[in-house]
Amino acid sequence: MLNTTYDLVGVGSPIIDVLAHVPESFLEQVGGKKGGMVLTDAETIGKWMAGLPGAYTEAPGGSAGNTIFAATRLGLRTTFIGKTGNDMGGTFYRERLKALGGNITHFKDGDIPNGRCLSLITPDGERTLRTDLGAAATLTPEDITPVDFIGCSHAHIEGYLLFNPDLMMAVLRSAKEANCTISLDLASFEVVEAARDSLPLLLSEYVSLVFANEEEAAAFVGEEAPAGDMALRLAGYCNLAVVKAGPKGAWLARGQDVIHAPAVSGIKAVDTTGAGDYWAAGFLTGWIHGKPLETCADWGARLGAEVVQVIGAALPEETWQRVLPDLQ
Repeated sequence: MLNTTYDLVGVGSPIIDVLAHVPESFLEQVGGKKGGMVLTDAETIGKWMAGLPGAYTEAPGGSAGNTIFAATRLGLRTTFIGKTGNDMGGTFYRERLKALGGNITHFKDGDIPNGRCLSLITPDGERTLRTDLGAAATLTPEDITPVDFIGCSHAHIEGYLLFNPDLMMAVLRSAKEANCTISLDLASFEVVEAARDSLPLLLSEYVSLVFANEEEAAAFVGEEAPAGDMALRLAGYCNLAVVKAGPKGAWLARGQDVIHAPAVSGIKAVDTTGAGDYWAAGFLTGWIHGKPLETCADWGARLGAEVVQVIGAALPEETWQRVLPDLQ
């Protein structure tokens, strides 16, 4: 462990995931491209939930949140910066992290209900996200200072903050001033398309490690290309770039060197919710402990493979008990 109070601080939107299986036809009601994330409001989320064809489940979520919850189970000392709501949803989110051993003193208090993300899971296991950020959206640049990051070794930031450029800059500057290393998950192709002009500078000036999937990487480089080539392009802006490609594995680029890390074979995905977030949790746990990149990627692939076999981004306790001996 590093000589800090926290190994890992997550920064993002602490929202509640609402998980529902739907037929492909249901996506016509919500519009937009399948597989992406679109922001909406609480009223619209409620309308879509009322029209769901079956039951749904709820769990703590959010991109950085998923990573922090998983990293906490892997033994990292964690905390989270984000704004929770003034309702049972906010209390639920905080208490779940606390119960796992994470620190909850860095959360900010919102004065409206907690955010929700409707995760629509189609029969192919793909998830399409429609999100009401709720209290998380009221986090402002003025809420963030370097004090929030004091004692933290590494900050992992979800790319959705790029929708609020001033907030993202406040987070990046504060984390850097507190001497944190920084990773950024590009989150979705819509995020990258919206922030393409600013991303090169942000990566170059602040970010040590960037995570992307193939769609996000293609949106950044402006064209579809082999994943290894896109990882090299991203690595031209920061120390290390990871491009994840599901069952094809992941490509890690540092300088002009590229490593292909295989995925776990023989996995049948039922829901891809949280796959990239869990991959990041496994990778960052190894990275923070100084493991070789191949080991970090193997840990990421192992966690990603486990979470796609369940509904939502929460692994059953029996799964954790099975995988933890191999990842600590």
